[in-house]
Parts: sequence; structure tokens; C-alpha cells
Amino acid sequence: MRKSLQLQAEMTEEFGACVFDVTLDCEDGAPVGGEADHAALVVALVSLASDKARVAVRIHPADHPAFEQDIATIAGKAGRKLCHVMIPKVESVRDVERACELLEAAGAGHLPLQALIESPAAVHRAFDIAAHPRIQSLSFGLMDFVSAHGGAIPSYAMGLEGQFTHPLVVRAKLEISSACHAHGKVPAHGVVTEFKDKAALGAAARRAALEMGFTRMWSIHPDQIRPILEAFAPSAHEIEVATKIIAAAVRVDWAPISFDGKLEDRASYRYYWQVLERAHRTGRKLPTDVQGWFDTPHH
Repeated sequence: MRKSLQLQAEMTEEFGACVFDVTLDCEDGAPVGGEADHAALVVALVSLASDKARVAVRIHPADHPAFEQDIATIAGKAGRKLCHVMIPKVESVRDVERACELLEAAGAGHLPLQALIESPAAVHRAFDIAAHPRIQSLSFGLMDFVSAHGGAIPSYAMGLEGQFTHPLVVRAKLEISSACHAHGKVPAHGVVTEFKDKAALGAAARRAALEMGFTRMWSIHPDQIRPILEAFAPSAHEIEVATKIIAAAVRVDWAPISFDGKLEDRASYRYYWQVLERAHRTGRKLPTDVQGWFDTPHH
């Protein structure tokens, strides 16, 4: 956890913006019986983080005995410095509502929630979960999802190739992505466990972004962060085209234009603005005049 926070600080300095969140883990990070001590450690680490840091916490699931304790301790003592709270193994909207009630009681009712979708039933309810006003993002928990099928999905579906080809896994990913886009939330692709193969990781990240509509992705090792950022960032050519089209649109007060013999109007302007937003979020170098749009408060 300390190494992740240090890396975040170093890359924030390098890119001039915080390009990834750090989520401190209680679910798998705390030893059995040591949940309270681990929660106290998370509070201490969050409290030491700089104001530029984006630090979140993954608490225990709603059916775990430490669920309420995690929220009371961490959100109650460090809620003002957290960027969100992640709930694993969300099965229904009721799990989200329960977390909201506990956060309110802890004085942290302002915190957005992110949910991990990890079972067939949760995938079925993904649209309802994404619609909840406190939900900011849905993430896919691949390994738990496969395990939840009782052997009906083979183990290869947890690997780099299988998770993009097995029909049930692909369907789950598309449902989650679609649910998020339907409700203006962020779909986050799950982890790739083969963290030493950077080329394969980059290819997987590109597939998640380009084929399945995910706009963020989890890493489990520091070496994965740069390849993921690279895969989710627009290319230099995309940034150049988006810059020219948006600049031309501004000059005509967003009226339709002809660009390279093709009609561009407000529908495509939204797309190209989103390209520039994505470039900004992933730390890409933007032209000076474009960078000014993101430095101005009303943008």
C-alpha cells in the first residue's frame, strides 16, 4: 500500500495530474482476525496522503462481519480524504443502500460508491445497480465470477485469452459496460493476473477499451500502470484531429463544419471533446491552447 501511494505521488509529479487512483484493500488485504488492525492501518495511510492524491478503500463485502466496522472506522475517521469507497461482491441495490446508510451514520454521506460485480445474479441486476445515484463506477470481478459458476466455466476463462473469448464472460463484461454507459457511470475492466507480460497486458487493455467500451482498468502490480494508461489513451493522431475539429467548432460557435470533406456537427463534437478529456485524464501531452481549456475552472 505504501509503495502504491509513493508511485502515485511520483507519477502525479511527472504528468502534472493524478492519472490513477490507489485503492487500499481490506477484503483480501486483511488477515483473518486482523480486520480491525488493518482498518486502522488504512486510516493512518489515508491520513498521510497529500491533498493531490486520489485514495480509495475496498471494504469487506456486505455479508462479512467486518463490513460495518470497516465503514465506521475508515469512513468515520478518514472519509474527508477518500475519493470513493468500493464495495466488493455487490449482489443487489440493497447492498448499495446499506452501505449508504452506514456512510451517513459515519458522517461520510458525501462519498461516492463503486461496486464490484462478481456473480451471475449481480450481472443480471447490473443496470439497476448502475442506476443508483451514489454509484460512480462498476467493476468486473473475473475470478469470482468464474468460480460462482460451480465449474460450468473452465479455468482458461480466467486467463488473458479466455476472458475475451468465453461467451459467458464476454456477455458479463458487455452487460456491465452497457449498464454503466446507460446511466453515465464509469465501467472499469478487471485485473489481468499475468502481470509480467507487458505486451499481453497492453493488448488486453486495448481490447477492453476498444471492443468492450471500458474506460478504466484495474492493475495489481506497479508495472501494469503505464501499459494500461497507454492503452486507454488516445493516439497522438487522434488528439491532433480532435484538437483541430474542436478549435474549428469554437470559431463558428458550434455550428456544423466541413472537415477533410466530412460533415462534423454537435454529435461528433461531443465525441472529439471526449477524446481530449481522455487524453487529459491519461496524462497525454496536449497543445498549449487545448490544455488551457482544462486549466480553466468552467471546463
